[in-house]
Amino acid sequence: MPIAPSLLLFSRQGCCLCEGLEERLRALPAPPPLRVVDVDQDPALRARYDLTVPVLALASEADDNWDDLPRVPPRLDGARLADWLRRHGALAPDAGTETAGGASRHSAHGDPLGSP
Repeated sequence: MPIAPSLLLFSRQGCCLCEGLEERLRALPAPPPLRVVDVDQDPALRARYDLTVPVLALASEADDNWDDLPRVPPRLDGARLADWLRRHGALAPDAGTETAGGASRHSAHGDPLGSP
């Protein structure tokens, strides 16, 4: 069985779009591993993502880098969100169901992949 990739959700406190995306991701029947990163806690992340949160990214734990995913349409949920995640390589082929992208590479500033 393929291992689901880890996801990073670049977010900030009080962002209703960020909170909504996190809720929809966690509500999937087989949610992918998710780490929420507050961009306001790191000046480099704030500079990069300030006006674009929420940003979803695939984490590469091997080298502390990540690949930003395209913007998640805000009305996707349930099976449609799971299909979107699968199309972008963020969900295993059989995950996010009842039975079971273009990206840019970044180096970790402030190590969002590190220990919580």
